[in-house]
Amino acid sequence: MKTIAFFNHKDGVGKTTLLYHLAWMYADLGLRVIAVDLDPQCDLSSMFLEVDRLDEIWNQGEDTESISAALRPLIEGTGGVAEVHVEMITQNFGLIVGNLSLSKMEDEFCCDGKERALRFTSAFFRVVQMASKQFDADLVLIDVGSNLGAINRSAVLSADYVVIPIVPDVFSLRGLRDAGATLRNWRTQWESGQDHIPSGTMKAAGYILMQYSSQASHSAKGFLFWSQKIPSEYRRSVLGLSEANEASQTDPNCLAVLKRYPTMMSMAMEARKPVFHLTPYDGAIGSHSAAVRDCYADFKRLAQTLAAKCDLALPVSQR
Repeated sequence: MKTIAFFNHKDGVGKTTLLYHLAWMYADLGLRVIAVDLDPQCDLSSMFLEVDRLDEIWNQGEDTESISAALRPLIEGTGGVAEVHVEMITQNFGLIVGNLSLSKMEDEFCCDGKERALRFTSAFFRVVQMASKQFDADLVLIDVGSNLGAINRSAVLSADYVVIPIVPDVFSLRGLRDAGATLRNWRTQWESGQDHIPSGTMKAAGYILMQYSSQASHSAKGFLFWSQKIPSEYRRSVLGLSEANEASQTDPNCLAVLKRYPTMMSMAMEARKPVFHLTPYDGAIGSHSAAVRDCYADFKRLAQTLAAKCDLALPVSQR
């Protein structure tokens, strides 16, 4: 089983939408997949589930079906993490539902060497391991919030690999510098055993460039300029290596350059399915049907590339 976290502390880069589509794609390719919502904003949970179901989970007498329920024994001081509920999306695809109450637990995750803080720091790792055994998962994909706080530290610590989605602009480039230094610090602490906690290896799997929807737009004019700066920044900030001269299209750390489909994304959210599963019944007709096929090909190629980077075995027919 492999665990991959999708992390960028800058909002608006398409991180959750990316994970949502990759989770569906890996399930299509025959893997047993769990998507984990560790972002207190709970956007991933709201993409998968209807509002009525989320209301049922969050507002029942005692929450027993979200990530918060798994942490309750820790919070109450009565034990370790509890077995977590995995919400079935399809037969081989499940979701660990997020909870807005995570944002109120930030102080509990601040690791200052005390036993309680250390147990919280390793909490998500233990939840993920328990859930993967319960579900017999091949792959766990983790959605991480947009900040560099203690909850996100615990979330990233639970992963074997980390993927950084990024939009090529000045703000994302600066954000990559900060996120990269933080990730290297977290990884160094793990490797030195300083925190004495069970965790994933947090290996850098690469980055994904999220392309602007229209090359004619004002924002897209800077796409090439800023994307050319990312390979060197990624090597320096995330990997701690010397700079490189590769363009993003030839950079081995660039997993993909993905298009955005704003119109079709609205259709997909309405239909509760990824863009590449849209049908004429959902409104994907004419040029949209070609875009559905292109989107499927793009995400299948990305899934295969990421699987190779993370030593994730795909069914022979899908390699």
